[in-house]
Order: sequence, then C-alpha cells, then structure tokens
Amino acid sequence: MKRPIIGILTWREGRRFAEPTYFRRLLRAGQELGSTVFLFSPKDVLAAGKQVRGFVLDKSGNWQARIFDRPDAVFDRYRYTPTQAFKDYVAFRRTSSFLYANNRLANKWRVHEVLHRDERMHRWLPETLLYNRANFAKMLGRHSYLYMKPLNGTGGRNILCIEKTEQGYRLLGRDRQRAKVSTILKQPAAVHRYVDRWTRSEKYIVQQGLRLQLVPKRAVDMRLLIQKDGQGDWNVTGHGMRVGGERSATSNLHGGGKAVPVSEFLRPRFGESRSAEIVRDCEQLAHQTAETLENHFGRMVEFGLDIGIDVNGRAWLIEVNPKPAREVFREMGALQQYKQAITRPLEYAMYLARTKGREEKESKYSRD
Repeated sequence: MKRPIIGILTWREGRRFAEPTYFRRLLRAGQELGSTVFLFSPKDVLAAGKQVRGFVLDKSGNWQARIFDRPDAVFDRYRYTPTQAFKDYVAFRRTSSFLYANNRLANKWRVHEVLHRDERMHRWLPETLLYNRANFAKMLGRHSYLYMKPLNGTGGRNILCIEKTEQGYRLLGRDRQRAKVSTILKQPAAVHRYVDRWTRSEKYIVQQGLRLQLVPKRAVDMRLLIQKDGQGDWNVTGHGMRVGGERSATSNLHGGGKAVPVSEFLRPRFGESRSAEIVRDCEQLAHQTAETLENHFGRMVEFGLDIGIDVNGRAWLIEVNPKPAREVFREMGALQQYKQAITRPLEYAMYLARTKGREEKESKYSRD
C-alpha cells in the first residue's frame, strides 16, 4: 500500500506559518506514523488541484518547498483572523474538492443555536443571546454576572466580564492585544454606554456568567480535548484545569493562566467520589457536543471544550473550539497525552484516506 499523503491547510506568508512549533511536531509525528505530511495554504494549490506546493522540514530543520501530488486527506488548521487572507480561505474551502478530515464550524452564536436545539444539551448550556441593547438590558436585569464575547474571537481577546457588586458594576476584560482592562461603573446607563463602545467593531454574544471562582479572585475552567482516533471513533484524549491570573476575565494560558491536573484540583474541593462524578459528566458532555455538532456541520476531527465547574460541582459548556491548542497537557507535564493530542488527527486523516479511497474504488468498479 502506498504511503498516505496528508496535507495540513494553514495560513502562510513566505516561509512564516501560523503555528510553527505545533506544525514541526505534527510533521515529525507524520513521519513516525508512516505518512507524508506537508503544510500548504490556499494559494499553493496548482494545476486544477492535481498538485500542491507543500512545505516540509529539511535536515537542518528549515522550511523547504516541494511539489506534491494531490493529498489523500487534508487536516484544516486555518484559524480565524479578520483579514482578506481569511476571506480568501473561506472562498477556497467552498470550492475545493479535497477530502477534509474536518469541516468548518460556524461562529459562537450559530454553534449555540445548534446545540440548544438538542434537548440533551440543555442541562450544560448557560443562557446565551445575540447582543443588542434590548437583549443586554434583559440579561443585565436577570443575571448578576455576564460575559460579552465576540462571535469569532479566539484566545481570550475582546472578552468582557460584567459583575454586579455593592460598589456598582465591575468590568474586567482583555482587549484585542490581550491587555487587561478593569473599571467600576455606578449606573446601568454607564455600563450600557461602555458595552456599546466595546462591541462597536464586531458582533457579540451576551452570556450568563457562572460562579466559577473555585479559587478566590481567579477564573477557573476545564479544557477538555475530544478527538477521533485511527478507527474514526470519538475519544476523550484528556483534560486539565486552567486557573487564570488574578483578576483576569479568562483562564487562558497565554493570558497568564496555569494548568493543573483535574483530579488534583477537584479532589480537595469535592472529595474522591464527587470528583469522579464531575469528570464523568464532563466527558459525557464532550461526547454529546461532538455528536450534535457533527450531525449538523458534517465530519469533524477534534474539539477543545472549555467547561466551567461551578461551586456546586455542576458542569457548564462555556465554549467549543474546533481548532484547539493542546498546550494544557504540556504545561501539566502530561507528555503522553500531549503526544496523543498531536498524533490523533493524523491517525484519523490516514484512516479517512484509507477508507474513503477504498469506497471510491468500489464505487468505480460497481459502475464499470
């Protein structure tokens, strides 16, 4: 059997790539698995899709361009940026006929709508509305704690947390550059004006805030990674708790957060038995989320779930990321899980190339 060819679709400018460290590890993992793996961008597809200019590492560890035959399967890692290049990528995805391991997911609001239509998801979903002044007024009256999130945001950027306190409304957030923002406003009218300015440049959702301060003055959540394996089945690769920096609106690692093993974090707070129940519930949440989203959006390969665990031990789905980082495992020193988190998408892409290729041949023979 020929060596499977797996393409990784991503942004590039010259020999600069969006996630160079991760991609180096991915290419090395591909070699170990016995596949040919290369990086490419939409502009690298040549000759009506029959050949691709792909980038691999040479013996010195430098990026080198080579011409490859059409990949047997493609793993899409092109991440959102508010640029023309991203618009070009979206147009490319609509028209290209590659066999993709993962479809595109919609924005946060659309994802919430799809999940909310499935009654099995309801117990895990915080109340979420598309932002406008009327919806914001409704949510501010209903909840003492709110989050404002951009529809397409990533990495904790442009997120604003609003908390009703005895001193007034405390607003905590991170701007476009992830710099911390903090202020206290006395009147609801002032909060409305501030939020209007904050949301002016793009669309937002307003989401019920959750009491997730299992550590005082710090945001805490679980990052859970669920991926397809080499047989095409969904499996939870692992999870870790992310503890945010002091007075930070988010727990993101690149925003100053730290990663802690789940059992080590939960056991002192909830005890052995309750901690195991919480983890089982989070894993059930992950499987149901993957099933519901895949049924709607089509084939997927992995999801990074941000799960909030409140002071009563109840799990809440905060966010779903279809192109997640996996650094939480490296930060915790869980190197086996980290390695598996890198290899699983390639194993699934190889499985897909093998099974879909066989299906296409059988279909051709049946027509003949």
